[in-house]
Amino acid sequence: MREFFQHFAFENPWWLLILLLLPPLCFLRNTGGSLAGINLSSLRIVSSVGTPVREIHGSFTPLLLLLALLCCGLAMARPQWRQIAANSSASGIDILIALDVSESMKTEDFHEDNAVGTFRRKKQRVRAAKQVIEGFIQNRSQDRIGLIAFGAKPYSVCPLTVDHAWLTARLGELGVGDLDSNGTAIGSAIAAATTRLNSRKAKSKVVVLVTDGASNSGPLTPLQAAKSASLLGVKIYTIAIGTPEGRLSPASLAQPRQEYDAETLQQIASMTGGGFFEASTMESLFHTFASIDTLEKSEAQSAAIIDSMELYPWLLGAALLFCTFSLGSFVLIPLPVP
Repeated sequence: MREFFQHFAFENPWWLLILLLLPPLCFLRNTGGSLAGINLSSLRIVSSVGTPVREIHGSFTPLLLLLALLCCGLAMARPQWRQIAANSSASGIDILIALDVSESMKTEDFHEDNAVGTFRRKKQRVRAAKQVIEGFIQNRSQDRIGLIAFGAKPYSVCPLTVDHAWLTARLGELGVGDLDSNGTAIGSAIAAATTRLNSRKAKSKVVVLVTDGASNSGPLTPLQAAKSASLLGVKIYTIAIGTPEGRLSPASLAQPRQEYDAETLQQIASMTGGGFFEASTMESLFHTFASIDTLEKSEAQSAAIIDSMELYPWLLGAALLFCTFSLGSFVLIPLPVP
């Protein structure tokens, strides 16, 4: 019943007051009129006139007329069946995430507790970053978000979109080794992200750069790219992930020894008005993205779309039928006089 009233409504409910006239009409209909008659000394005079006809009025006539008036009153109130849908528009904040997928991102120096906290399991840096980024995307439902992956060169994984389910699917498919991972082109990644944001008209343009290494590839230095981004009004948040020292474990002989450049990442954030964060654990990584989420507030703009179907034509049709039936409810039955 509650769901019914969420969809059913009257456009002009004040016309329902006309229905208050129906009870007085019922009362007046049952009030008897004055009696009239002709006194005759004998019925033979009447019988000689012809065969008498007794007019029997249909007993449903008053009811049909009242139903017709009821339908007309309801029709004047314009009953409607409404389908209400929310129309959400983008907040005006464009966010492009640049994720490092170089070979060093396979290092398993992040840990995550199981559901009951009985043991900890290792997690690759790239998997930890993807997990936290996915939660960040879900929290920014009103923003246009895109994704760039970079190693020795940048690659557009997903353009700016509000279809976050599709974006999350592309993020899940991304892994180390999907492109040239023998290098870290931070400058090229910033330039690629800035180019995509510059083609949009948004009140706020943000790049979230996630990396665990220093820039060692690409034609642009990170500071050159950051200067261009600053001129175009793009804000960059840099996130350095890895061990507290910013180095890979010396025991991992399969990986090259590498260190993220905290000073350069700080300068990039300072030049563009963003922020610099370091994350060495899952907790600190979650906190980092939560901080960015707080700093870049989005203003949701939503409106309700109401699709109304008018029901009054059905009521007018019913009123016409009731009136028609009431006209045909008078039956003339000839009865012989005994």
